[in-house]
Formats: sequence, structure tokens, C-alpha cells
Amino acid sequence: MTTFDTPPTTATSVLGSLTADEIRTTRSLLADAGALTATTRFVYVGLDEPDKADVLAFRSGEGPAPARVTRALLLDLATGDTSDALVDLDAGNVTARTIDAAVGQVPILDEEFEIVGEFLSTEPRWIAALQARGIDPATTVAVPLSAGSYDLPGEEGRRMVRSFAFVMDHPKDHPWAHPVDGLCAYVDIINRELIDLIDYRMYDVPLESGNFDDPAVAGPPLEGLKPIEITQPEGPSFTVDGEHITWANWELDISFDAREGLILRQLSYLDRPVMYRGSINEMVVPYGDPSPNRFWQNYFDTGEYVYGRYANSLKLGCDCLGEIHYFDAVLADEQGSPRVIENAICMHEEDYGTLWKHSDIFTGSSEVRRQRRLVISFFTTVGNYDYGFYWYLYLDGTIELEAKLTGVAFTAAYPPEGSDYQSHVAPGLGLPYHQHLFNARLDMTVDGLANAVDEIDAVTVPVGDDNPWGNAFTLSSTRIASERDGVRRANAEVGRTWHIVNTEKTNRMGAPTAYALHAQQSPTLLADPSSSISRRAPFTTNQVWVSRYGVDERYAAGDFVNMSDGSSGVSGYMAADRPLDGEDIVVWHTFGLTHFPRSEDWPVMPTDYAGFTLKPYNFFDANPVMNVPASTAKHCDHGCS
Repeated sequence: MTTFDTPPTTATSVLGSLTADEIRTTRSLLADAGALTATTRFVYVGLDEPDKADVLAFRSGEGPAPARVTRALLLDLATGDTSDALVDLDAGNVTARTIDAAVGQVPILDEEFEIVGEFLSTEPRWIAALQARGIDPATTVAVPLSAGSYDLPGEEGRRMVRSFAFVMDHPKDHPWAHPVDGLCAYVDIINRELIDLIDYRMYDVPLESGNFDDPAVAGPPLEGLKPIEITQPEGPSFTVDGEHITWANWELDISFDAREGLILRQLSYLDRPVMYRGSINEMVVPYGDPSPNRFWQNYFDTGEYVYGRYANSLKLGCDCLGEIHYFDAVLADEQGSPRVIENAICMHEEDYGTLWKHSDIFTGSSEVRRQRRLVISFFTTVGNYDYGFYWYLYLDGTIELEAKLTGVAFTAAYPPEGSDYQSHVAPGLGLPYHQHLFNARLDMTVDGLANAVDEIDAVTVPVGDDNPWGNAFTLSSTRIASERDGVRRANAEVGRTWHIVNTEKTNRMGAPTAYALHAQQSPTLLADPSSSISRRAPFTTNQVWVSRYGVDERYAAGDFVNMSDGSSGVSGYMAADRPLDGEDIVVWHTFGLTHFPRSEDWPVMPTDYAGFTLKPYNFFDANPVMNVPASTAKHCDHGCS
């Protein structure tokens, strides 16, 4: 097992993670430029990535190294003033850009959540509403949440959140089990003002404990489970140089960003480019309960909460098993100083069963090879939910992303008359129906920059002269010519996939080299098309969006998601209807889960899964892993060949 005890002081590549020194320099240059006051807070600091063409020119020796430029989103807690600053670390220049609050606002600070909790603890109307329910306000915690955008009177131009209350019976009590329902505070954070108090119904507070870490709730330890040890006596098969990784036929770089978390960069297989950049750039959790105090519940965990900053420090034997390499993450805190999340990224190898196998009836040959995969992952906790994001690279060139969802589902009081929008999981306790919708930004370079996307469907052939027995079926291939046609839906009935093809290169049989995107079949956004969330998150309404690469087009819901009006994001990027055939393209893939919670999801949810797969399709001339050696594991009874 290896780890970085001390994070590097210089970036390992032009696109490498920010270092502690770079974060300090960013703060210093902003201070020198007069951009900081005593009440200025750093909402986000990240790399302002250079244009792909400049990076590739540098890597090929045809251009200079692009400058290292940081992007800092700043908020003055005293005035509400915000700025979007670019800091050239090489030249020492600072360029400040204005943020149109009518379009959207910077994400929410942890300090702002604390401000709201402190404000409500002394707010007379809030206290009176709690006391009217027979609740001691001192036993409650406020849970401030992103407000969304609903054009409600008095909210225009404000920076605000909406807050629930939960009862916490003692310091180790999980308050999610005890929602104070029918009550919600609308709070102006900057002015410390209660805009509105929604107090439409009184519910009994559910009393049953949700303390899953209490043996009295969890029950006695399960007996009979023997230890599982994952060992690699000769060490792992990967090598690491800074953030550059080599494993089997793969090479890639990784980095970590406060907003997007783990980023995979410049993946190549046998020195052939496959993907320039891959990340989960946005996710939203829309809730389906229309109750007057919770109709607004829709959370963008990347754009509103900057979920990378909540990455867990992973532990060997608990989060990761085997021969592990950890990477630390260096982020900026809200004062603009560097902070280190130790062991934020975990990397290891896993056995994954049979790679290929055949026992031949004619020759007597019997061969089997084992599949393995490289796992690169991180976990983040956003309020009540915990999300793991696992990128898998397989020996045969397959790429897979798996999101793992666990933690505590959001709670409500279950109405005595029942509900069409909640599951009843404990006495008086409901779990509202909701979705988890992720968007992966897949900046593809399949064998180079000249790419296009073909939509592939299975097609039934009618009985006729060419199909007299009715057994025939074939496929149809439709090239997506421009961005106007680049909004696509999955269709399980025809087994729809999308082939990202190179328009200039073929394999030995003349087929274009390609990677195929296999989407999981799951519902898109279930909210009405006229709803606020549909307007603010149009990327959730289809599974695939194909756009031309743009250096500033990084987030599916736009740069400023908090209280956004929905005017920016991937649908806006594609409005120009740029051509896509043989171009540098980006595939935006929306996937996720629709969660109708079950009793087994309470009080802590067993992990559920969502994801997608990218598989080579005619990328190779033949099976690329025929040369994988047979297993020689010493604990096998006999050889595998």
C-alpha cells in the first residue's frame, strides 16, 4: 500500500490538480488586486482549463505549455456581492468577471448553513411554530437547503435557502428519524431575514430511533462471516508517477476538483487515444412530494453544493480492500487557504471473473482467462446521502462508471390518511419519492479528434422475398449530423446504443474504429415539463446530448446553478446547431435511479447502483486480450490452461 504523505508542491501536468502552493498564490494575488475583504469567502477554487487544442499541441511538442490559471468564485457575506475571478499564476494577472444574479448565483457555503441555523435559533416566529407543536427549540437542528427558483413574491434578487427542522434527542441521535413536518422557513442569508414561514399543518414528530450505529437498533453482530483477504504478493500491476497511471494496456492521468470530484484525463489504450476527459459534472435529486412545505425540494449536489469538497478520507479494510494506492486531494477552504483531504481517491485492482473461455469439441483445447479491472474511486457525503463514484478500466478496453448510493434517505412525517408520494417505513415516518440523476461529461477522442456519433437500433425485418421465414433482423445506423439532432433518448425495445466513431480511421475490415455507449434503461426526469426543475435541469429530460467541444462548456446545468433560471447549460451550448460529423465532440450522458423507497432502505440504505459502459466496437482488429496469461494464483488447485 502506498500513499502521498505530503502532497506535491508543483502540478504533475498542465491539467494536474491544484497544489497547496497554487491555492496560496491564488489567494495572495487576489488580495494584492484588492478583490478580498474581511468578509469575502472562497466558494470555489479550481483550474480554469486551457483549450484542448493548446494542450494537445503542447503534448505533441508543437506548442508551448499553456498557462496555469485558477478560477475563484468569491462571495462577500456582508454585502452578497459575488465575483468570478481568473488568476494567471504564471503572469500574476487577475481578471474579475461579473455574475448575473438573474441567471444564477454561486454555490452555497458551509458557513452560510451555519448562519441560517444560528439565525433561526433566535427567530421568534420559528421558535413559536416549534413551541406550538410542543417541541423545545433547543432540541432541534435546522437543515437549510438550496432554494431553487420559483418566482415567488419577495424572493427576487435575494440569496436564500429554505430550512426544515428535525428533533435531535441527544448528541448521538440521528435527527433524520424525527422530522418536524408541515413547517418550512424561507431565509435571506445575507440580510438575516425570514422571508416567509410555511406552517400549513401540524404532524406528530416520529419517535422511533433511526440510530443504525446503536446496537440496540442494529441488533447483535452477525455471526459466521469469515475474513476475506485480498492479496497481491508481488504488488499491484499498475505504476504511478504523480497523477499519471499506467496499467496493462492503459495510460491515463487523474485529477481532483472541488466541484466535479474525480476527473479522468487523456485515456489511451496501446497508445491510441480514447477519451480526453471524463467526469460527473452535475447531479440533481428532484423530489416528487407536492406538499406545500416541500414542493421545492430539488438539489444540485455539484452546482449548488460543490460535492467534491465533502470527499471522505478513505480507510483500508473499510472503504477499500487489497493492494491500494491512495491519492490525497488538495482543496481551498472558505478562507482561501489550502486544506488536504487525505486518501480522497482509492485505486486498486479487482478480479472480475471470466475474461474469455472455450472448450472445443473437436480439438480438445480448453482455455480460460480471468478478467480484472483497475478501480479508481472516491466517496462523498452530501447531507443525508453518501455517493461513491467508481471508474473501472478493464483489460479488454472497456470503460465503466458506477455510482453507488447509500446513506440516509430524506424523511418526512407520514400522513395518517396515507400518501401517494411517500413510502411508509416506520411509525409515522415517510420517505418521499425522488430521483437521482447524474450527468457524465464524456469528452471523447476515439483514435483522434475527428469523431461522430451513430445511433444504433435493432430492426425487425418484415416477412417478404428477402425474409420468407420471418427470422431476419438487422440494425439501423443513423449519423447525428448536427447539434439540432444531438438530443437523444434511450430505447430498450430496440437495444439502442450510440457509437462514437472516428470518421478517418478504420480497422482492417474497413469498419470505423469506435466506442459504444451502453446506457442503463431508467426514467428521465418525471417532473412536468412546465416545472421549475425541468427548466433548470433540461439535461435530465433525455439520456444523451451530443455537442461540439467548447472550452467554456463544462457543466450540464451551466456555471451558476444555485437559484438559476435555467437559461444556461448543455441545451444552450447546442443552440448554435454546430456540425458534429467528423468534429471534436462531447457526449453528455444522463443516467440515474428513480427511488420509491422500501422498508429495507431505513434507517440506513443498502447501496444501490447506477451507471453506464463504454465498450470498444471495431476499435481493434480482433480480440485484444488473447495474450493475457493464464492464472497462476498459488491458491488454485491446478493450472488454468
